Amino acid sequence: MASSGSDLAEYLRASQNALIFTGAGISTGSGIPDFRGPQGVWTRRKPVFIQDFMTSETARIEHWDYKLEGWDTFRNAQPNAVHHALVRFERAGKLLMVVTQNIDGLHGLAGTSPERLIELHGTNSLVECVSCHFRDDPQPHFEYFRNHHRPPLCSCGGFLKPATISFGQGLDPAELQRAHDAAMRADLVLALGSTLSVYPAASFPLLAARRGVPYIIVNRGETEHDHDPLVSLRIEGEVSEILPSAIDAALR
Repeated sequence: MASSGSDLAEYLRASQNALIFTGAGISTGSGIPDFRGPQGVWTRRKPVFIQDFMTSETARIEHWDYKLEGWDTFRNAQPNAVHHALVRFERAGKLLMVVTQNIDGLHGLAGTSPERLIELHGTNSLVECVSCHFRDDPQPHFEYFRNHHRPPLCSCGGFLKPATISFGQGLDPAELQRAHDAAMRADLVLALGSTLSVYPAASFPLLAARRGVPYIIVNRGETEHDHDPLVSLRIEGEVSEILPSAIDAALR
């Protein structure tokens, strides 16, 4: 069902516990490349599966090499108007949770509170040991890899990798539970900049909508939920051109 930003503002105004689900389309304005689109990263890089990362030095080098390719882009990226609008929405006391597929860390950098942020697919803003789960600043480890072309190791001897969910790696059960709990409490669910094609992440907006709460999708291009009868509003267009003004209108 197509609709407008003014309708979105009315739903946002009425909500007191909104669940916001975000995908890659909200971060392209910050210079973060899409992974799955026609020009996406996966059209030219082969993803490394976690099983191969754990058993093959060659696979670990490939993974770090691909991550290094995008590191400067992620490190230098800044939040855009969408991220900042969601922070204003939170400070107005109307945001229950942001559940994001994005690994760019921009929600947190913009000021979204950690207790109201679920990064389902992890974050590039940290590296993590796959053995002891120690987390650290990525910069020195990327410099080590750049200089030596060898994957860095943790002090415990375990393999370090950017703290993102690799192909074949399970999502964090605690974060999945937090997202489930938010879906069961929300009085509105708003999906922004996602094709809603990656599961289980894309199941959370539907979980909320099945409770009878309004479900709104804002995206440029088709999504897999477009024709679901649970969708209350479907707004076609750039999220950056629609959401900030709708939130400002809702908070007046």
